[in-house]
Amino acid sequence: MKIVGFETQSQLRLGVADGETVIDLQAVDTKVPNDLGTLLAQTGGDLKSVSDLVRKAPASARRPLQGLTFALPVARPDKIVCLGLNYLDHVKEGPQRDNVPKFPSIFLRCRTSLVPHLSPIVRPRESEQLDYEAEMALIVGRRAKHLTLDNAPSCIAGFSCFNEGSVRDFQRHTTQWGMGKNFDRTGGFGPWMVTADELPVAGAGLKIESRLNGQVMQSDNTSNMMFPVREMLVYLTKGMTLEPGDIVVTGTPSGVGHARKPPVWMKAGDVCEIEVEGVGILRNPIEDEKAS
Repeated sequence: MKIVGFETQSQLRLGVADGETVIDLQAVDTKVPNDLGTLLAQTGGDLKSVSDLVRKAPASARRPLQGLTFALPVARPDKIVCLGLNYLDHVKEGPQRDNVPKFPSIFLRCRTSLVPHLSPIVRPRESEQLDYEAEMALIVGRRAKHLTLDNAPSCIAGFSCFNEGSVRDFQRHTTQWGMGKNFDRTGGFGPWMVTADELPVAGAGLKIESRLNGQVMQSDNTSNMMFPVREMLVYLTKGMTLEPGDIVVTGTPSGVGHARKPPVWMKAGDVCEIEVEGVGILRNPIEDEKAS
């Protein structure tokens, strides 16, 4: 299933994309939460009830996918946990080229730094160095702590596309990356969550690509992660409890803008696409921050 957040008349809704239509789950059953994280918490990550609703959905619950106002796949995630330096070729093109990490590099993003599919990513007034990063994101389906390599995939509800937009000069101000990763509306997340049962276990072996104005900038495969999904979930849950609706963003391949000569930054008028095989295409136009 493709579970999608969307808005209608300024109200948040949750649906299932089916061909050229979206089944509005609240139109089938008014008791269904309008946030995927809440739904996952209520069901323990078991989405069979959603499948049942899709099967019995009347025609009146369907709306066109074309023209849909997308919302974030998870409207109110408690945690957005990100991995840096997870593809060796990306490590080699950056300032850490002589310091290959022995452990996952972990940082957090704020929800306010994200925009959904088709919404503009905003280049901030303070910097021209807005970079793209193609990433696969996973959505946690059930509470998880002290996972093992064997059971780690069982906590994954599904996968989405992520553009880890980074303001590079602010990222380099200190050894902590948080500022450069959290400017308002600089990252993309969407267009939906594809449930884990429709993809290879732990998202392994999927092509991942970024395109800027139609030109391929990054192209790799999730099988080339230095810390694959199983390993990163085991590492994370040594210390933190993952909750339903939490997002884990798994790192970007080589080819980012700062490593190019000359550097390539996203700017107003550009369109950036992130594609993950079997998941879909996240597309965002770029615009400049407006004067307040």
